[in-house]
Amino acid sequence: MTKTMTGAQMVIQALKDQGVDTIFGYPGGAVLPIYDEIFQQSDIKHILVRHEQGATHAAEGYARSTGKPGVVLVTSGPGATNAVTGMTDALMDSIPLVVLTGQVPTFMIGSDAFQEADTVGITRPCTKHNWLVKDTNKLSETIHQAFHIATAGRPGPVLIDIPKDVQFATGIYTEKSKSKIDHYNPQKKGDLDSITELVELIEKAEKPIFYTGGGVINSGNKASQLLRELVKETNFPITSTLMGLGSYPASGKNWLGMLGMHGTYEANLSMHGCDLLINIGARFDDRITGILDKFSPNSKKAHIDIDASSINKVISVDIPILGDVACVLEDLLKIWKSRGNKTNASKISEWWSQINEWQTRKCLSYKNSDTIIKPQYALERLEFLTKDHPNRFITTEVGQHQMWAAQYLGFEDPHRWMTSGGLGTMGYGVPASVGVQVAHNDGLVINIAGEASWLMNMQEMGTCTQYNLPAKQFILNNERLGMVRQWQELLHGERYSNSWSESLPDFVKLAEAFGAKGIQCSDPKKLDDAIIEMLDHDGPVIFDCLVEKHENCFPMIPSGKAHNEMLMGDDKTEDAIDSTGAVMV
Repeated sequence: MTKTMTGAQMVIQALKDQGVDTIFGYPGGAVLPIYDEIFQQSDIKHILVRHEQGATHAAEGYARSTGKPGVVLVTSGPGATNAVTGMTDALMDSIPLVVLTGQVPTFMIGSDAFQEADTVGITRPCTKHNWLVKDTNKLSETIHQAFHIATAGRPGPVLIDIPKDVQFATGIYTEKSKSKIDHYNPQKKGDLDSITELVELIEKAEKPIFYTGGGVINSGNKASQLLRELVKETNFPITSTLMGLGSYPASGKNWLGMLGMHGTYEANLSMHGCDLLINIGARFDDRITGILDKFSPNSKKAHIDIDASSINKVISVDIPILGDVACVLEDLLKIWKSRGNKTNASKISEWWSQINEWQTRKCLSYKNSDTIIKPQYALERLEFLTKDHPNRFITTEVGQHQMWAAQYLGFEDPHRWMTSGGLGTMGYGVPASVGVQVAHNDGLVINIAGEASWLMNMQEMGTCTQYNLPAKQFILNNERLGMVRQWQELLHGERYSNSWSESLPDFVKLAEAFGAKGIQCSDPKKLDDAIIEMLDHDGPVIFDCLVEKHENCFPMIPSGKAHNEMLMGDDKTEDAIDSTGAVMV
């Protein structure tokens, strides 16, 4: 039996059929029919954000912490353009979003009508796919297709632009089960001959390493479980990108820490010195590789990825394996076990001896202070006081604090770490913490922030108080644009052009103005008690942690250098970056 309904009704019905329980949005003229339907139902919760960029980042936080697609609803024109940053962020980090935008009526498109923008044209480069729906009869099927495309293969954001007259008009609803989605069917199973070739290299490798990324997490919990089994059985060392933290536990004995520009000494040197590099769900990002022709120069390289365009795009590999991480790892383990679980154990033991020697460098050590809070110390204490919480989630803004969080916080499971990787979006953390807290009522959600990044989307504190979301904002306040200041020190002769945060608000009073709790701490001796006070409060908190103003984030691979040329905390930084590197910052 066919169902006849308006376009606005179709939107809500399709979302229900897709299992959506939450929408992050902001109303406006071009989406009022949809908002009217939201008002008349109770199955789907709507979270009113304070800015459309906040809606997309909140949906990202929701998606990354649940594994389900995040849903956004915004109006035409500025509503859609404000959402562009979040969509681009999601595209870079492979986060599934379904963004619904209103549009002026079909007969007014192209007339420069009020709040009109070419949303499909604007968002084509920053979405996985997008649609302008001009026929109400096609609306429901398009929504079902959108969810499939957003989540299948390499996840990403999709957008559906819905003119207002399409929302009012009546049409036939197409059920999810009858929607045509088989035209997009990414390959999941990897080539068995290639997998067998990789197994042969695993059996012979003397200096192997697993290089893992966000693709492991996107593949699902089974992928993380299989990865852990593979590491345990082979005894190979493992490292991860910023996006892959949690796919292998930080407490695991084979864990080398994060690699890359601010990765650990042992992870980067192991990548450089290995003879077999197995890339699982990472994309050879420039923050990882350093100078391309000096990256892991003596290794055979394998790359497992569901996205064909990512393979051989940056680094040419010897064994490309196109497929879903979980499917490929399952077959790899089966083949390897069927051949006798062989590795070159004696050589791997020697390899571990070398790695252990690199670990004695203690690259994350720093000079602490009794009088001022070092940012590293603040995060060490936060980690100590929260690591045993059964349901802890961490979001971050972007900058020095983000790198310190990745260095000093440990993640035992996937979906517990939400940060902006590829795009590096300041302002990501506050709305992301909103989305995570909405998804996990009983979770301890902490946003690690710098004061400059935090101020970019601070308005979402209003969302926290409106919906009783007890997310904690842990601000490492150095009154500087910390990472900008660090680069100016290393690259521009300590000319600190516009990198000081002047006229900062009183964060305690600001918290109170939002209806939250404000805490300030500047004394390292009082830090633990202040953190416990934050954790014990059952509502949102803004914690203003006053830290050392000129602390630099180390270790660091200077731009223009190979990934085994690292600056440590006690190294001289003068002339660390040459003219070649300056271009790559």
